[in-house]
Amino acid sequence: MKLIGVDVGGTFTDLVYTDTDRGETVIHKTPTTSDDPSRGVVEGAVELCRRVGVDPASIDHLMHGTTIATNAVLEYDGVEAGLITTEGYRDILHIGRHQRPQHYSIMQEIPWQDRPLVKRRHRKTVTERLAPPRGEVLVPLDEDAVRRAARELREAGVKAIAIGFLFSYLNPAHEERAREIVIEEHPDAFVTTSASVAPQFREFERFTTAAMNAFIGPKVRDYVSHLESAMRDSGLGCDLHVMGSNGGAATAKMVAEKPILTLLSGPAAGVLGGAWSGTLSGHESLITLDIGGTSADIGITVDGAFAEATARDTWIGGYPVLAPMIDIHTIGAGGGSIAHVDAGGAMRVGPRSAGARPGPAAYGHGGDQPTVTDAHVVLGRLDPKNFLGGEMSLDVDASRKVTSGFADKVGLGVHETAAGILTIVNANMANAIRSRTVQKGLDSRDFALVAFGGAGPLHAADVADLLDIPTVLVPAWPGITSAVGLLTTDLKYDAVKTEFQVSTDIDLTRLNADFAAMEADLGAQLAADKVDPAGVTYRRAGDLRYVGQGYELRVAFPEGAVTDAVVKQVLDAFARAHEAEYGHAFPGSPVEIVNIRVTANGEAAKIAPPSFTGGDSIEAATVHRGEAVFATPDGVKPLPTAFLDRFKLPLDTDVPGPAVILQTDTTTVVPPGWTARADAAGNLLLNKGDV
Repeated sequence: MKLIGVDVGGTFTDLVYTDTDRGETVIHKTPTTSDDPSRGVVEGAVELCRRVGVDPASIDHLMHGTTIATNAVLEYDGVEAGLITTEGYRDILHIGRHQRPQHYSIMQEIPWQDRPLVKRRHRKTVTERLAPPRGEVLVPLDEDAVRRAARELREAGVKAIAIGFLFSYLNPAHEERAREIVIEEHPDAFVTTSASVAPQFREFERFTTAAMNAFIGPKVRDYVSHLESAMRDSGLGCDLHVMGSNGGAATAKMVAEKPILTLLSGPAAGVLGGAWSGTLSGHESLITLDIGGTSADIGITVDGAFAEATARDTWIGGYPVLAPMIDIHTIGAGGGSIAHVDAGGAMRVGPRSAGARPGPAAYGHGGDQPTVTDAHVVLGRLDPKNFLGGEMSLDVDASRKVTSGFADKVGLGVHETAAGILTIVNANMANAIRSRTVQKGLDSRDFALVAFGGAGPLHAADVADLLDIPTVLVPAWPGITSAVGLLTTDLKYDAVKTEFQVSTDIDLTRLNADFAAMEADLGAQLAADKVDPAGVTYRRAGDLRYVGQGYELRVAFPEGAVTDAVVKQVLDAFARAHEAEYGHAFPGSPVEIVNIRVTANGEAAKIAPPSFTGGDSIEAATVHRGEAVFATPDGVKPLPTAFLDRFKLPLDTDVPGPAVILQTDTTTVVPPGWTARADAAGNLLLNKGDV
């Protein structure tokens, strides 16, 4: 099969083509068309087809990672949305849980109040009530009130409507009927229900998730529709699949209905791509570090399994979201991050970024502030004649000018200032990794660091040094690892159901019936997507907590019938997870099964593992020798440095630092005291120590 993966970033759109039958893979990068990202996607895909000499019509699948949903939330750039909810609960979206993001500050920003997804005047209430524990109808739905609310919202110019009723996760009937009425009264509206996007308890989070789905819905729906149309017009008649936050792909139709599924689309693809590369070199426990132009994304893989975010961790732009996600932590640190002096006179880097335009001064587009990229240029770690394989040149004088101006402000030399910029941004990234490892009971020294993104390999060794991580792994195509990750996954859908069963009184019949029903629903969805049933697998899990606790821990359920023995096995696993997370467990205390979950995977064609033969010698791989500046025990000083062509390096041969390894989509820095070694899987393995 012929596949194309496309990941749209803030600066570049990354593409990878693979022919699974021939084992052929080709990469391509093109500037992101910010005004219309779909244009860059299609133009880049067609250009890639031209380069490899294939007809666009012969492509079987296009897998896409997008930031449309994420950016709409972060930039507060959605549509005018409305909410229809249960009478008396109009202000749940505003009140929340009386949480203060900054506990001790009297001046702080609370996103759901400062930037409401639904303005108060567009929140309408209707009479209805369902009752736990089974969702029996206590008060019938006032259908006339729903019609009035829909008309009022239509007349107010509302483009999307979320419907969220109390206890709808137990029985979605009222929400579904309200949805039918709203569509009758306002057929042009994007309509979503809380039970369809987050069928679980916690009304604030569930209503917020539904409101966010409405807020971003029309924008994502229109983008997907426009992209599909542009693909057809360009001759790309293949299926479009979009990466979801859960690490699986979804059909364009599913994404158009539930755009909330794509909030971490691009970063999730990066974690998959990084983990795939690590596995090729025999590493199963990995920290993925994806550094682009604006941000750094951090993910964790333990023994080949991705860390999944819990209800405590799923926040986007400050809003709580109940959606299945790989646990990814993002900070404002990238190649375009701007160095500045804060109000207290301290030197800072980021989170503000120069973006794609004007970008760093080195790009020659008018950037006039010092960035991380400019610091690398000043220190000689980026070869101005070999950036993007020579397709783009760097303006060294412009980088020196902005860095020199900043050096005057902080009272340091130019080289010391540039090195200081990198020290600060590296420390920021190391601290972010500690928050996902050390602070969660994981020893970072037990992991390998997989560095990718356009800027990842520039920083990887220094960040690993700060964390005592012994090995850094740089994938074959670091700048397009997210695009590669798109071609390593399957179609993947999730289902969740709130149970509220206590370990002292488990209803096994109900538990088995609920698991079976969820698997049947997901199987039907994959069948509708034309997935071969033989390629469908299911994975079960539960959210468990001690009775009285506020939040849960995710624990796997085995396949097959749930018996008393299986329940004991799950409870034992919960105790171990609790001890690992919190440092203690409470044997004998009753445990509550809050939610049960099923994940369905539909097998899809994937990229073939690369195979590299390497070059003849280090000398043959040497592009030139020069100087680059590094921190040494004697201060910041220039050192003799070899500049090498990555794909001419001999396999299994140590390359001593300092060295700069060049390739089209990134540059890898090997500091003094480190060595690099290329392997047959195409990875570069960096290790600290003597040769």
